[in-house]
Amino acid sequence: MGHIAVIGAGSWGTTLASLIVEKGYEISLWAYEKEVADEINSSGTNNTYLLNIALPKNLKATNSLENAFRGARYILNVVPAQFTRVVFKEAAKFIPKDSVIVSASKGIEKGTLLTVSMILKELSGHEAAVLSGPSFAKEVIKKLPTAVTVATNNHDAGLHIQKLLNTDYFRVYTHDDILGVELGGALKNVIAIASGISDGLRLGFNARASLITRGLAEVTRLGVAMGAKEKTFRGLSGLGDLVLTCTGPLSRNYSVGVKLGQGLKLKNILSDMSMVAEGVSTVDAAYDLSKKYNVEMPIVEQIYKVVNEGKNPADAVRELMRRSLRPEF
Repeated sequence: MGHIAVIGAGSWGTTLASLIVEKGYEISLWAYEKEVADEINSSGTNNTYLLNIALPKNLKATNSLENAFRGARYILNVVPAQFTRVVFKEAAKFIPKDSVIVSASKGIEKGTLLTVSMILKELSGHEAAVLSGPSFAKEVIKKLPTAVTVATNNHDAGLHIQKLLNTDYFRVYTHDDILGVELGGALKNVIAIASGISDGLRLGFNARASLITRGLAEVTRLGVAMGAKEKTFRGLSGLGDLVLTCTGPLSRNYSVGVKLGQGLKLKNILSDMSMVAEGVSTVDAAYDLSKKYNVEMPIVEQIYKVVNEGKNPADAVRELMRRSLRPEF
């Protein structure tokens, strides 16, 4: 497989790097924060993002992009979506020509409305594969059973990535719908905020189940309008990731929604978080995409108003429930 660079030492990047290094591959884990790289190298921990977790002894981190990319055969991008452009604009000159890039970040860039793999291709010239699915880092690092999918247009590359990442606790499937897999992973974060708001308002399990189901319908409608395959949204990167993120307390986006439902202000919620809740940024892109492709997305529209206009979450719920009646399908 050759040398592997993992770019981004947050919880997910550190988890993937740990998984790969334990399989015997040579890893360079790049951390934006020098103190994070130093802690990983000196203490074998990353308490900023994975509190009280002992990392593999042979996992080494670097703060140098040039060192991380040197000789890399595979590159895993785990930088948050809104920062991927900044990092890879600087890193592009270090990317080996024959390397394979895998995007493991979930989000859509504000303004450009580009997915992460689109940003990577624009800056590097490489067609990036996409890794997505229901996968909380804190569970994977503890080796709890997890299943994900990797999407790529190159069948052979997909098989190599599958082999690289698969373990007896981390099962990797292959798929060929890059756009669908990426959209599912990004847009579910917006629906997760809605689900959290529902629980923060104590609206009950019926409401949450309805939000997840209708949220999936919205995500699927947009995805199909953009050219993705409908079946993708019934899979791990669609329904699987949506259910996890909308119900699991480890979800940052769900947690933001709960606090919004409880009456806290968004700026105060975000100031208390050390990690990025991608859904807060993705809601702008989701709303813009719905207008661009003329796709009705009432849940996304209400979350957009809550996040950007300070709309009362309870009022948003009332508007959703009072919409004009129509067939389900």
